[in-house]
Amino acid sequence: MDNRLIIFDTTLRDGEQSPGASMTREEKVRIAKQLEKLRVDVIEAGFAAASQGDFESIRAIAGAVREPVICSLARANERDLARAAEALQPAARKRIHTFIATSPLHMKMKLRMEPEQVLEQAKLAMRFARQFTDDIEFSPEDGSRSEEDFLCRVLEAVIAEGATTINFPDTVGYAVPELYGQTIRRLRERIPSSDKAIWSVHCHNDLGLAVANSLAGVMIGGARQVECTINGLGERAGNTALEEVVMAVRTRGAYYNLECGIDTTQIVPASKMVSQITGFAVQPNKAVVGANAFAHASGIHQDGILKARETYEIMRAEDVGWTANKIVLGKLSGRNAFKQRLQELGIELDSEAEVNAAFARFKELADRKSEIFDEDIMALVSDEEAAAGGEHYRFVSLAQRSETGELPFARVVFSIDGVEHAAEGTGDGPVDAMVNAIESRAQSGAELVLFTINGISPGTQSQGEVTMRLAHSGRIVNGVGADPDIVVASAKAYLAGLNKLHSKIERLNPQLP
Repeated sequence: MDNRLIIFDTTLRDGEQSPGASMTREEKVRIAKQLEKLRVDVIEAGFAAASQGDFESIRAIAGAVREPVICSLARANERDLARAAEALQPAARKRIHTFIATSPLHMKMKLRMEPEQVLEQAKLAMRFARQFTDDIEFSPEDGSRSEEDFLCRVLEAVIAEGATTINFPDTVGYAVPELYGQTIRRLRERIPSSDKAIWSVHCHNDLGLAVANSLAGVMIGGARQVECTINGLGERAGNTALEEVVMAVRTRGAYYNLECGIDTTQIVPASKMVSQITGFAVQPNKAVVGANAFAHASGIHQDGILKARETYEIMRAEDVGWTANKIVLGKLSGRNAFKQRLQELGIELDSEAEVNAAFARFKELADRKSEIFDEDIMALVSDEEAAAGGEHYRFVSLAQRSETGELPFARVVFSIDGVEHAAEGTGDGPVDAMVNAIESRAQSGAELVLFTINGISPGTQSQGEVTMRLAHSGRIVNGVGADPDIVVASAKAYLAGLNKLHSKIERLNPQLP
């Protein structure tokens, strides 16, 4: 294990805690299968005790994914641990990840517990968890603000009780690289039994230092597991970005001297899938997976690239999955070719009826644009999955008028529990008019807190992918819609958000490490 770096992906747990990023069970399974293709070592599939939906998602992933270790988070109490163990039963390889806060602030204000009570609770949790699995991870929540002497006592105790991985979480993004790495190193030096566990890092990006802190924890502290998410997805400013850690270790291999089992060609496909499902667009200048990551506008740079690629590129675009990967299908293409591409994209529809419906939408889209990209396929399948899930609101049609000097107007036809309604509205622009039209009937009371448009494939024929983040009574959801007409895409996104607000299954994500 001296030079083996374990990649622990928590996109489906900590990443889902981003406001509005809650995913359905089917979406989680699809992402988990892509993470398996990516060859991550551990998938933290969720927090089983948080909700019935999370429990069922973990169980489904445990049954569908065989190679990675499947992990569930659990608080340090018997109820949470038993629930996690039950959800993980189908897994070929399973891990329980339990935690309890150890910082003075968290113990006093959140737990209302004395340090000795926290220590005893951690030990009891470890003893209880061991009856379910030998692979147990322990995290002292808010570790980077905890007192070192107390940390040593707690971590030594849980190792003695059987913890096989010790994670040191920078829960609030407070750490800086040198101090973070040095703290882990001191803990490992001070705890006699530290070599009996693998040490892990889990960093948040509040100061923009998550990746730097994680790598410092590895190089200075001797940690050999990094907890991270696709696209750095996560609550507040996000988590450590998997793609950045992996490519740093690979690109600077002579310095890090670490082995990592990730198939880097699956990074961009994973990034696109997570972005499309959650509605969190990747910024163009994002490292590794941003649209501009391998673009060169400067004449000097372009000249250098033409002469020798390595003059300005330290990585090859194709090594991380940037390819001109499109399916050349049109309205005369066959159903089997379409199904084959769905399989290559990791999309599995439950029934032939769903395949037929998706294929019909594909043919309709092929009539409207000459080239169909993978992102187009993923978007239209998401529409079909949403429809199959039994939508309360469903888009039917839209007509809108926008002219300089005139008040924009929209007429939207949409169904509510299968009954079609027509509504009209005006506004400052066509999207505002559309929202006003829908609200004249729906009267949801939702507040639109974010509106973004992203072109999901090249050219002016691109589908517009719209994300609308809605808030109501403390709940925050993302609605996503795609269509070559961005006003139609906006209507689909708004109705998708209303469906999530209406759903009793969607949950508020708890604040966890």
